[in-house]
Amino acid sequence: MQIIKYPRKDELPQLLTRPGQDNKAETITSVQGILDDVRLNGDEAVIRYTQQFDKVSLTEMAVSRSEVSKAVKHLDSKLKAAIKVAYANIYKFHLAQKTKPSKIQTMPGVTCWRDSRPISDVGIYIPGGSAPLFSTVLMLAIPAQIAGCRKVVMCTPPSSDGSVHPAILFAAQLCGVRHIYKIGGVQAIGALAFGTKQVPSVDKIFGPGNSYVTIAKQLVQQSGIAIDMPAGPSEVLVVADDSCEPSFVAADLLSQAEHGPDSQVVLVSFNTKLIDAIHTEVYRQLDRLPRKDIATQALTNSKAILVRNKKQAAEIINAYAPEHLILAVRDTDFYVQNVDHAGSVFIGNYTPESAGDYASGTNHTLPTSGYARAYSGVSLDSFTKKITYQQITQKGLQALGPVIETMARAEQLYAHSQAVSIRLQKIKKK
Repeated sequence: MQIIKYPRKDELPQLLTRPGQDNKAETITSVQGILDDVRLNGDEAVIRYTQQFDKVSLTEMAVSRSEVSKAVKHLDSKLKAAIKVAYANIYKFHLAQKTKPSKIQTMPGVTCWRDSRPISDVGIYIPGGSAPLFSTVLMLAIPAQIAGCRKVVMCTPPSSDGSVHPAILFAAQLCGVRHIYKIGGVQAIGALAFGTKQVPSVDKIFGPGNSYVTIAKQLVQQSGIAIDMPAGPSEVLVVADDSCEPSFVAADLLSQAEHGPDSQVVLVSFNTKLIDAIHTEVYRQLDRLPRKDIATQALTNSKAILVRNKKQAAEIINAYAPEHLILAVRDTDFYVQNVDHAGSVFIGNYTPESAGDYASGTNHTLPTSGYARAYSGVSLDSFTKKITYQQITQKGLQALGPVIETMARAEQLYAHSQAVSIRLQKIKKK
């Protein structure tokens, strides 16, 4: 890890640059070409790219019910039980986000309210690659289930033998997902966006992925398909003082570093001895990790920043806007009150980031790459749309109508004014 001492505020934008933000023109052109091919050639293009990139030959992309039953039957019972606990916690947290419409009388005779409706058809993308992220199935399919989405279409890359990891299928079954397709990458995003004979199109696409998947989501958004958020490689920022346990902090840093070589971990602390102790512990634990090579590559992008005080630490957090923020400090309240930009916050020495990744209840689909400045993580609201309503009585229109007429005429929109005037004249004649 690179150690930076007492950076100036004007140095932060360059210092906190993310690795792997590959939005080069040639990459965008390549992704757009695949999307155009899928739009034009449908299943044939999807199958061709699956062969090219995943080295798997498919004829049927849908996962059959018998495949799901077989996978569920042979999944380890301890893992099944763990997934069920996580399901219950995530369901409970997201169910609590439901709200009832509240009617507001803005003035006598004028009533307004807002109500939620589920997004009809949603697509959830579950990365495969080096790690089958069955936890992401829970994070996306549970709020869709609670929201009441009519159709949930799941795409996930196949294993080398053309199968889907049993834990992914078990989680999908638990969440009531019936439309499952063994396709990944840009071609899966294209299929969800445009639809093919085998894969139905959706109204909104959710889920993390590599830089190509992220660019694909952003490009299909330009075609009118909604997405959850732009997202890049996983990241964590840990702020630690002398009340922390260095081995805990090191483990948290490594839990993000093992996600991928372009992940980034940032440590912010107040003395060099603590940074050195955490640094030593990171490399001691690193040697025992099965994904050591991946974590090692990620650590080359990572930084330990020495700061003078809590105020400077908070400035760095807000400048970075981390996906995950861990507060391994004594005065956690200061940061809770002064940090404005973070995807999800983990408070205290006994709150590991992996709790939020799996089973505490909060959603792990979070804004990365600084998007926490403007985006929230996935929630129940992500799977709904809000419709506003208003109802006006005759007396209400008599009170509000002249206001509307005045404003409409000032904007020279006389038909707007007339829509009110004709009603007021009718009321006056009664």
